[in-house]
Formats: sequence, structure tokens, C-alpha cells
Amino acid sequence: MINVLYFVKRFVTQLRRNRLDKLVAVILITLLIGVVGMSYFEPSLSVADALWWSVVTITTVGYGDISPASPGGRMVGVLLMVFGIGFLGMFTATMATIFIENRFLEGKGVKPVKVEQHMLICGWNYKAERIVAELRADRKAAHSPIVVIAEFQEKPVVDDDDLYFVNGVVNKDTLSRANSQHAFAAILLADERIEHHVRDAKTILDTLTIKTINPDLYACVELVDRSNMEHCKRAKADEIIVTGELSTNLLVQAALDHGVTQVITELVTNRIGNDIFKITPPRDLIGRTFLDVMTTLKRDRNLITLAIERTPEGRFLANPSNNCIITDSDNLVVIGTERLEDDDAQQSTRKKWWNILKT
Repeated sequence: MINVLYFVKRFVTQLRRNRLDKLVAVILITLLIGVVGMSYFEPSLSVADALWWSVVTITTVGYGDISPASPGGRMVGVLLMVFGIGFLGMFTATMATIFIENRFLEGKGVKPVKVEQHMLICGWNYKAERIVAELRADRKAAHSPIVVIAEFQEKPVVDDDDLYFVNGVVNKDTLSRANSQHAFAAILLADERIEHHVRDAKTILDTLTIKTINPDLYACVELVDRSNMEHCKRAKADEIIVTGELSTNLLVQAALDHGVTQVITELVTNRIGNDIFKITPPRDLIGRTFLDVMTTLKRDRNLITLAIERTPEGRFLANPSNNCIITDSDNLVVIGTERLEDDDAQQSTRKKWWNILKT
């Protein structure tokens, strides 16, 4: 029901934005004149029949099941045919033009994006399509909009209705068109079209631009050279992934402990098997020891607890001591088959939809 109301609200907003609300009002008034005129000049017709005849006439369907017999009724029919059909044709032609223009501008990436709580992807390389697939496989981002900022002439060809495109380099204008101030995270990919030794410089510059304009936006950055990590940290990147470093570590681990990489691969992909993710501790587990929490979550929710995130300190405690106390500011890193949405998140989602409808 909320989705239907939201769609109606957006439709009315589009009518007002394109100044079609007055045209719709004229069409409705013309329809009303047809109903009143037919009811007056054709007493044998009910109001429902008069409305049916007016709609059939103004839409040029013309079933012929009802027709005016009196001169006055026929005059009403003539007026409805001339003016009603003209106004309705003007409305449908304008709506078609708006849809075509919007589709064209969206494909070119020049139209501002009006979404919130979206994922921002800066750059596009061979990993980008797989990143989109991984995001869609996770419950947290399965239905979240994704906005891509890239220097392309056309929108990347991806089968995703919630993927939006902004054409250009990362700067104040493109970030504004991407509505970055309302995004919940950004992924910055290395630009493979430029020389290998300058890719990181561009990525770090993009990171600095984003964090300068939107300091609170969580930035996950891809680098190709580990030696540039310090520069990227100074640009205020929140997390840094060095291309090739993880694969090197996995190769070493595979040689030392055969087959263990299969478990790691399963955990880092959202499309198969178990996943690794964060949850807020259930209220009844706050103040209890790590061992109690780990045992309870495994028994009641089939989750394996790996680590604790101390949010005030910004650090993770992997495999903490059994007597470590869980506080209300902690997050838990767990392994499970499906991401769970806690009560607070569900309540937040409901509030978000109601706020959208009220604004």
C-alpha cells in the first residue's frame, strides 16, 4: 500500500514539475461538462451511463452502445469530440515526450539523480559488473539504488533497473548530480584506461574530492600499489583494498593449508553459501560475555560470531577472550547463510517510507 501511495505521489509531482496539472484539470472539467450535458439533454441516461459515454468519446474508443438522440446531446458530443480529444491528445503527446527525453538524458548521464541511501560507484572497469552482482546478492543492498560516476558516452549496459548513471569525472558537479550527500557508501575503482603507474594518483585525487565535499561518506578505495596506501589514508579513505595483495595471500595460504581458500571464497561472496557481515547485538545479549553471546547466537540464529567491532575506537577484536563483555556500542562480525534485519532497522525502514510520503 505504501509503495502505491509513493508512486501516486511521484506521478503528481511529475505533473506539477512539467506543468501538466492544469491540462489534467481542463480534461477533467471537459469530462464533467460531458457528464452534466448528457444527463440534462438525455434524461433516460443515468449519471454512470453519461460518464461511461463521455470517457468512451474523449478517448476515441467509440463502442456505440450509447449515443445521444436529442439535438442538445449531439451538440455536447460535438464539443466533447473537438475539445476533449484535443486536450487528451496534447496530454498523451506531452507525456510521451517527457518519458523519451528523460530516458535519453538518463542514458547520457546528464540528468540529476533523485535517489537516497544509495551506493556510489566511481569509475567503471572489468570488476564493476561483478561488484553490482555482489551487491544485489546481499540483502542489505539488494534493492538499494546504485549510482555510477564514469567518463562514458552512454550508460553501462547492466541488467539492473535501479542502476543510475552520471557522466563525467569525480568533481563537485557530478557528485551533486549523483546526490552523493545522501549516499551511504562509495566504491572508488582504479581507472584501467590510463597508465598503470598513475592510476592510484587519480583514485587518490577522487577520494580527496569526495571526502572534502562529503566528509561523512564512507569511502572504499581500490589501489594497485601498496606503496600508495599512506597517501590514500591522508586523503581520508575509510577502507583501502590493494589489487593483487589478497590473491597473493590466498595463494600462500592455499599452499600451506590445502583447500582452506574454498572457505574464504565462500565467505567473501554473497552469491553462494555462507556470508560474513555485521549485526548489532540483540538487546538481551548486551552486558553478557563473548562466550555467552557466541553460544546463544549459534543456538538461536545459527550464526557464528568471529569478532567484535568497538565503534568508539574504530577497531576490531578478532576472536576476543571468552570473558569480553558486549556493550551497546559494539557491533558483531558473524557468519551466516542470510543477513538478518534487526528490529531497529525494520523500524527505520518504516519511518523512511512514511517520511517520503509526508514530504
